Amino acid sequence: MTNPAYRVFAEYIEQHSSPEPEYLQVIARSTYLHAVNPHMLSGHVQGRLLALLSRMIRPKRILEIGTYTGYSALCLAEGLTAEGRLLTIERNDELEDRIRGNLSLSALGQHIDLKIGNACEIIPSLPPDERFDLIFIDGDKREYSQYLTAIQDRLTDAGWILADNTLWDGHIVDSAYDRDAQTKGLRAFNDLVAHDSKWEKVIVPIRDGLTIITRKS
Repeated sequence: MTNPAYRVFAEYIEQHSSPEPEYLQVIARSTYLHAVNPHMLSGHVQGRLLALLSRMIRPKRILEIGTYTGYSALCLAEGLTAEGRLLTIERNDELEDRIRGNLSLSALGQHIDLKIGNACEIIPSLPPDERFDLIFIDGDKREYSQYLTAIQDRLTDAGWILADNTLWDGHIVDSAYDRDAQTKGLRAFNDLVAHDSKWEKVIVPIRDGLTIITRKS
């Protein structure tokens, strides 16, 4: 991420990708100025990818695990059907006011429902018949495998899962991080997905790694 050649390459990609909507630029600036760990923001290029994938899928229902400051939720909401809804779950209750304020910057925010709490507890409490066409995993890296267990029966037959940070800034293949709990959690998730024959999957090396997953036909 700090390699000068990479930075030039990243700038080129940004310049040749669609621009962010103005409200997302506002959220990005505010996050970098005022939030802890602003690198957690999806950002311009990945945000445009999330929006495009959502538009391709045209989901009626989206589930997001890990809201942070609301940037990715608004990107994903761009692809919702007219009556579609997005449920986003954030564990950090200190972010709630910031999230709600950011979501209000776009009319898309009216289609987004925020729940504060642990996704592993909230998801099982949802109505038994509630299913999602698109699920974005971007929560606690140590719990990715648990998230997958919780959501796999919540995915529609033709649904899609997107899992963020699955290359973890290269730590995923770096033995120096063998004892790091978040790296271990992501490795376990990657192995779980890779060895489960019911999934079609590919890791896209964009930013910190994005895994795209769907059921085999």
